[in-house]
Amino acid sequence: MASKLTTCFVCWNLSTGFDCNHHRNNRAMRSTFPPSSKLRRHRSTIIISSQQKRQYNKKSSRPSSIDGPLNPPNSNDDDSLHNFNNNSSSPSALNVNRTEPAEQLSDGQLEDLLAMIKNAEKNILLINQARVRALEDLQKILSEKKVLQAEINVLEMRLAETDARIEVADQEKTRVELLEGQLEKLHSELAQKGSDAELHDIQTGVLSDANDTISSLTVELNSIREENASLKNEIESFKTQLNDVKNNDERLVVLEKERLFLESALKDLESKLSISPEAVSELSTLKVECKYLSDKVENLQLLLDKATKQADQAVIVLQQNQDLQREVDKLEATLEEANIYKLSSDKLQKDNELMQQKIKLLENSLEKSDEDINSYVQLYQQSVNEFQDTLNILQKGSKKKTLDEPVEDMPWEFWSQLLLLIDGWALEKKISVDDAKLLREKVWKKDKSISDIYLACKGQNEDEAISSFLGLTSSATSPGLHVIHIAAEMAPVAKVGGLGDVVCGLSKALQKKGHLVEIVLPKYDCMQYDRIGDIRALDVVIESYFDGQLFKNKIWVGTVEGLPVYFIEPHHPDKFFWRGDFYGERDDFRRFSYFSRVALEFLLQAGKKPDIIHCHDWQTAFIAPLYWDVYVPKGLNSARICFTCHNFEYQGTAPASELESCGLDSHHLNRPDRMQDNSAHNRVNSVKGGVVYSNIVTTVSPTYAQEVRTAEGGKGLQSTLSTHSKKFIGVLNGIDTDIWNPATDPFLDVQYNANDLQGKSENKEALRRKLGLSSEDVKRPLVGCITRLVPQKGVHLIRHAIYLTLELGGQFVLLGSSPVPHIQMISMRYGAVPIVRKTGGLNDSVFDIDDDTIPSQFQNGFTFLNADEKGINGALVRAINLYQNDPESWKQLVQKDMNIDFSWDSSAAQYEELYLKSVTRGRATKRA
Repeated sequence: MASKLTTCFVCWNLSTGFDCNHHRNNRAMRSTFPPSSKLRRHRSTIIISSQQKRQYNKKSSRPSSIDGPLNPPNSNDDDSLHNFNNNSSSPSALNVNRTEPAEQLSDGQLEDLLAMIKNAEKNILLINQARVRALEDLQKILSEKKVLQAEINVLEMRLAETDARIEVADQEKTRVELLEGQLEKLHSELAQKGSDAELHDIQTGVLSDANDTISSLTVELNSIREENASLKNEIESFKTQLNDVKNNDERLVVLEKERLFLESALKDLESKLSISPEAVSELSTLKVECKYLSDKVENLQLLLDKATKQADQAVIVLQQNQDLQREVDKLEATLEEANIYKLSSDKLQKDNELMQQKIKLLENSLEKSDEDINSYVQLYQQSVNEFQDTLNILQKGSKKKTLDEPVEDMPWEFWSQLLLLIDGWALEKKISVDDAKLLREKVWKKDKSISDIYLACKGQNEDEAISSFLGLTSSATSPGLHVIHIAAEMAPVAKVGGLGDVVCGLSKALQKKGHLVEIVLPKYDCMQYDRIGDIRALDVVIESYFDGQLFKNKIWVGTVEGLPVYFIEPHHPDKFFWRGDFYGERDDFRRFSYFSRVALEFLLQAGKKPDIIHCHDWQTAFIAPLYWDVYVPKGLNSARICFTCHNFEYQGTAPASELESCGLDSHHLNRPDRMQDNSAHNRVNSVKGGVVYSNIVTTVSPTYAQEVRTAEGGKGLQSTLSTHSKKFIGVLNGIDTDIWNPATDPFLDVQYNANDLQGKSENKEALRRKLGLSSEDVKRPLVGCITRLVPQKGVHLIRHAIYLTLELGGQFVLLGSSPVPHIQMISMRYGAVPIVRKTGGLNDSVFDIDDDTIPSQFQNGFTFLNADEKGINGALVRAINLYQNDPESWKQLVQKDMNIDFSWDSSAAQYEELYLKSVTRGRATKRA
């Protein structure tokens, strides 16, 4: 039957029309694919089947329209399914045009025919699916029939019981009638024998008993009759359903035919399997032969091992023989030399006498040279004394030059250490807050006078140094902004993901622009302390509120990448940051709300007046509500708050009551327009609090800023972000080009740059060797993938890309986990051409080389839109084709990618503009 259906639809696709009645109402089933116009003009003879040729009926010049979708009939419509199967296999189901003699088909017609054949295959698949559904419906109907039959049997039993009860009731009625007759007879007898009073009493008693019996029997009879009527109705209903089921016999017949067809196919398979005993016997024979061969191989292996040992011994003997031969050759050569020596002994004697004479002459010359050397030593000692005098003069000049050295040439570590020194004196109450502010501004401006004092005071004690510094205090204007980052991470000392890179890279870029930048971090026990310069603890204790009491905190200072950093060490019994991990603790909400509170307390007690307080992710989003609700009333009121969310997957939610620990009012904040979580109204959301209470809200790229305003990307915060859209912006992150530099990277086997790519090829070969990849063809492309292996990242596409790369003759390297979101930028910095999906920050940093809407100077990689196999196929195939077929263009693309400026300069300029606008608005508001 399946073969007939296949023939039917192939014929339809190769003809100009199809007309098949699959329903009693003669509804036409039509295809979504119209006949080709070329086929209308150029008719040709088509062979439908090798077993049967059909005459095409001549139709009008206008072909029948085919505009409806070709779908199987409704599986719930038994009649249509029956007609559909019958008509599909019937020759009369086809209605095609009679064609003229065959003509040569053009390429376009052939393509149309192939497309129509493919459509026919799709329709065949749909029919097969319909047939499977019909079989399923048959099974369902049979099961329903069994259930209905069982219910009918139960009802028939209940009907029989009801009839029996009716018979019993009739018998009771007859008995009552007999009793009434006996009562009348008794009444007549009593009337004859007794008085009227006795007769009345007896009559009353008997009648009373009879009436009670009759009334009870009547009630029971009525209930039985009602139940009987109800059962009859149910029986009629089930009989109707049963008739409906029986009326579907035609459909059952069709399904039965299908079942018989499948049974015949099964029998064919069983007949084929009947040959299996012979195959089993042959298999047994083969097993015996295999065992024989295996034994033979083992014997040969033993012989081979024995022969190998003998060969090894022969090699050893051969080597020994060769050594002996070499010794013999040496002895023969020595013997020849001895013979020659014997023959020339007389000549040697004469040479000896001449040598003695030369020795005497040399001794005389040596005595003379000793005298000359003594004179030279004296001259050398004089020169050393003169050199020492010159060195002393140069050292004095160098010291003076150091004092006169331009301050712009001093490293950032110098200014950061000086700034930390002044802050330490202020916190330890050794200088006033006002004096510390003035000295801080001089450091900020890189004032030469304060650098000279700092260099001159290195040999003095602390009191003398403080006195010298206080002599410099005078009014000054700030040349830039004072920015303080409060974060949970900072590269390279406390880095988990991209957050640490952003804090470090952005701070360094702002520092180079002339702004005073400081960072406040928790003092983790698992930090890389060797990357912190001049770390020391200040002789001061900061007390901070938490859980209804004050806890002490120790402040440490040090420089990281030339930046001044403050580390807060809580003296809390829970040891919040002495866990051996940065994140992932059950009380992370408490840990970081504590840190946020003490960080602001530190700024308050240190007398700092920053222009910008920049907090990052949910861990320090508490800063925003704490600042406005708690610390502005205390006098820390100079700053504008900037909040950056690097990943909206993590939002820091907890029961609203947990806000009370750090001193925030949960009743005041657990509201829809403040910190209440949009999904659970009894919980608060720290990221939402950061968005609502900050003056500036940013994220990692402009595209990601648009994506998180949707339901899919916002993770519940899309409505909040839309409400605060005027202050929400995406700034594309940069990378630290000083650290990520292939020309200086110590982790590379060979350093290289955009102008000299030889080192890149050598590193590629080194990577292949370390990973055990084949190096036979040095021109094979090497595809790299760095990602977290989670469904969100499209693991199925990575698997597909691996196999596709291998099919295209390339190699594939997968780094299974990297939380760094800007790792594409880094790969381009090292000359790897990116192949990415257009989403998030990738859409803002990678532009397709074949996209004509993008200026050529920005085209730097290969992109695809949809996260499916088709999308990645197109991008990956285009990339590998360019690599293999146009190496010069590939080289130019690599050089372009390596020269792209992904540094923090552009991003820092955007943040600088955001900061200045916000500070200006804040100052204008205060004046108003």
